Amino acid sequence: MSSSPLTAPPDVELRPDRPAILRTERPGDPVSWAAANREALRAQVTEHGALLVRGLGLREPDQVGAVFAELSGGLMTEREAFAPRQTYGPGLYSSSTWPANQPMCMHHELSYTLEVPGLMLFACTTPPGEGGATAVADAEEVLQALPAALVERFEREGWLLTRSYNDEIGASLAESFGTDDHAAVERYCRANAIDFTWQPDGSLHTRQRRSAVVRHPLSGRRCWFNQIAFLNEWTLAPEVREYLVDVYGEDGLPFNTRFGDGTPIEEDVVQLLNATYEKHTRREPWQAGDLMLVDNIRTAHSREAYAGEREVLVGMAEPRRLPDGCPTPEASER
Repeated sequence: MSSSPLTAPPDVELRPDRPAILRTERPGDPVSWAAANREALRAQVTEHGALLVRGLGLREPDQVGAVFAELSGGLMTEREAFAPRQTYGPGLYSSSTWPANQPMCMHHELSYTLEVPGLMLFACTTPPGEGGATAVADAEEVLQALPAALVERFEREGWLLTRSYNDEIGASLAESFGTDDHAAVERYCRANAIDFTWQPDGSLHTRQRRSAVVRHPLSGRRCWFNQIAFLNEWTLAPEVREYLVDVYGEDGLPFNTRFGDGTPIEEDVVQLLNATYEKHTRREPWQAGDLMLVDNIRTAHSREAYAGEREVLVGMAEPRRLPDGCPTPEASER
C-alpha cells in the first residue's frame, strides 16, 4: 500500500487471536498520511473495535503526538490517573509506570471517571525484547460470556472503587488531580460524584460508585465496561498484596474494588473475570513504529509482562459522559 490516501476499504488482516491489522508502506510523512486516511482508519476501528497499523515507522514523540492529533481531533488531559506517567506533550503520555514483571490485566481506561475517553491511541517507539503486548478483548463478547447472575448483580449495584492516595504507591494527589490544593481537589470530587475523606495524616481517601455495564454510545450494545478486576486486590501478585496489606491495612490499599453495595469481591470472582478476559484476548507483539487505535468503550486492553526496554506512547481522545455511567435506582429495575 502506498502512502497515498486509502481510496477503497483497506485490506485488513483478520484472525480470531489477533487484533485487526493494516499493513502499509512507510509513508514519507506519517502525519500527512494520518490526516489523509483518518476517516478510513476510524471506520475500521468502529467495525472491529481496535486496529493495529504496521509500517508507519513512528519514532519521535513530537511525530507521534502530531499523528495522534490528526486521528483524534485533539487529545485529553488525563485526570484521576491510578499510576504515574511521563508527559511528552499536551495529552501525550508514556505508558503507566508499572513493574515490568507484573501484567496490567484487561481494563477500560479511566472507566471510573465521569468523562471517559472514547478512543485510545498507542504508538510503539521501542518494542520490548520479550512480551509486553497491548492485547485487546471485545467487551460485548466478555459480557455475554460471564455468568448471568454475576452480571445482574453488577448491573444492579455497579462497582465501587476505593483509593487511598500516598506518595509511595500509585499516582500522587498532584499526579491524579493535576493539583495538590485541597480546595481544588474537593471541588473536583464534588463535581465528579466522588466521596472523599481527609485522613489525620493529610492523605486523601476516596470512594466512587460506577456502572459495570454500559451501552455503547454509537451502537447501543451493552458492554462490560469497568476496571473491577484490574484494580482489585486479588489481581495483585500474592507477595505484593501481602506487603501492601501489611503496610497500609485492608482499608488503606492504594486502590481496591468492591461490589456496588460495599461488599468485598471474592478472590474466585476476580479469577473468573480475568479467566473470561483471557479466553477472549487477541494479541500481537509490538514492532517498532506500530500504531494502534482502540475503541475504549467497546474494547478492553491490557499490558502484558515484558523483559527489556519498552516505550509505548499513549493518547486519550473523544471524551464522553455516558448517560448510564453511574448506577441509579432505575438501573435495578431493568
